[in-house]
Amino acid sequence: MKPRTTRICIYPKDIQLITGKSERYSRDLILKIKSSLNKAEHQFLTVQEFCTFMGIPYESIRELIVN
Repeated sequence: MKPRTTRICIYPKDIQLITGKSERYSRDLILKIKSSLNKAEHQFLTVQEFCTFMGIPYESIRELIVN
């Protein structure tokens, strides 16, 4: 059986699953987090950075962020 792989980067669709909000809200949230972390537009947002910003433990969303 092949082990499940998890991603490092988070995408708007993942945030939709976690928050139950729209895709537009998710994209805006990513931009807001990147801005607060002084990240450039081309840089990715990691799952850990998202969890830290939102105050959500990584363990509670780990199962949702699977390939």
